[in-house]
Amino acid sequence: MSLVKLSTSALAIAAVTATAAAARDQVQVAGSSTVLPYASIVAEAFGENFDFPTPVVESGGSSAGLKRFCEGVGENTIDVANASRQIKSGEIEVCAANGVTDIIEVRIGYDGIVFASDIAGEAFAFTPTDWYLALSDTILVDGQMVANPNTNWNQVNASFPDQPIQAFVPGTKHGTREVFEDKVILEGCEATGAFDALKAASGDKKAAEKACIGLRTDGKSVDIDGDYTETLARIESNKDGIGVFGLAFYENNTDKLQVATMSDVVPSTESISTGEYPVSRPLFFYVKKAHIGVIPGLKEFAEFFVAEEIAGPDGPLAEYGLVADPELEKTQTNVADEAVMNSGS
Repeated sequence: MSLVKLSTSALAIAAVTATAAAARDQVQVAGSSTVLPYASIVAEAFGENFDFPTPVVESGGSSAGLKRFCEGVGENTIDVANASRQIKSGEIEVCAANGVTDIIEVRIGYDGIVFASDIAGEAFAFTPTDWYLALSDTILVDGQMVANPNTNWNQVNASFPDQPIQAFVPGTKHGTREVFEDKVILEGCEATGAFDALKAASGDKKAAEKACIGLRTDGKSVDIDGDYTETLARIESNKDGIGVFGLAFYENNTDKLQVATMSDVVPSTESISTGEYPVSRPLFFYVKKAHIGVIPGLKEFAEFFVAEEIAGPDGPLAEYGLVADPELEKTQTNVADEAVMNSGS
């Protein structure tokens, strides 16, 4: 995405010069494939408008990025981790054990998880129950949990076409996968009564939840470890396939994909911003405070990312599909103040 030079007013925070003291002069970012295009847009504009090198932005998934982030402090570790979910307590503990104790959490906005298929294929109107009955490895039939017998979508829902079930879902290292499990598969499990049956059998709520979100391994559900371009490629080679994407990726590929409704709501920037669309989530990046002042441009990059001209409703990220955060000003203050998690600020 080509960006014009930003206005002087937008660049008030850019009046800085890079120091030559650091051993590494380039900000390094890794993590969520959902946040990747946003971070890439910001990195490109940052390199064009600041006296710092363009940050290096890599993908790999939220979990993989946070794992690298928590490896330690120093020039051989990344500065920023992108995530399409909030950092977990266990990850914070790993960070702390490796000396990463001061973490700045930055919420950049919101995104929705959508279900899209080939533009020339059949249209779908899904509920969480439909996805549970299609992809869970076991479902409730006549009061018993049995191996999922459904092979075609019309077995899941009589109103659906007689089309083979073929789903491409993000792999387990992606934050999108966790939201898909919690807000779609688990909700479908609960709606069918399967969760109650599993809980009654095990006596353990967590065990029941884990059983609910276990996906089938017979080829009907395929994990995609790469980014959304790999999912799109799978659909292009299998016209019956349905993929799980971020809204922004779909909106930038409407010439190839059609999107399904979820619980009768069309996913859009508007339906996500109002909370009407049920499968949405906040997007984050995490900054290693110990690297601020050491890695040139790190704080400036973080401030630039959440500037009104960038992450606001009229900025380039919204143009790409990000739903602007109504509390963006608070985020800007937190970044400016270098407020760390659990600091009480």
